[in-house]
Amino acid sequence: MRITTPTEVARQAGNKYLGVLVAAKFARYLNEFPKDQLAHQGEKLTTKALQALTDGELNYKLVRRRRSEA
Repeated sequence: MRITTPTEVARQAGNKYLGVLVAAKFARYLNEFPKDQLAHQGEKLTTKALQALTDGELNYKLVRRRRSEA
């Protein structure tokens, strides 16, 4: 099992907090697939997502949040 450090996550995402949010969203996306289609069934989805992020396999775009006018 490979350990992903916050420094590795920060290198790819700009900061470790953003990296964890991106990896968590990707893990939720992976969870939608049937279990038999996922490779490496022994790893947790969060581990796969962090690995994909640190390897540079994830592309993401930040979208500005709209403020509602009240």
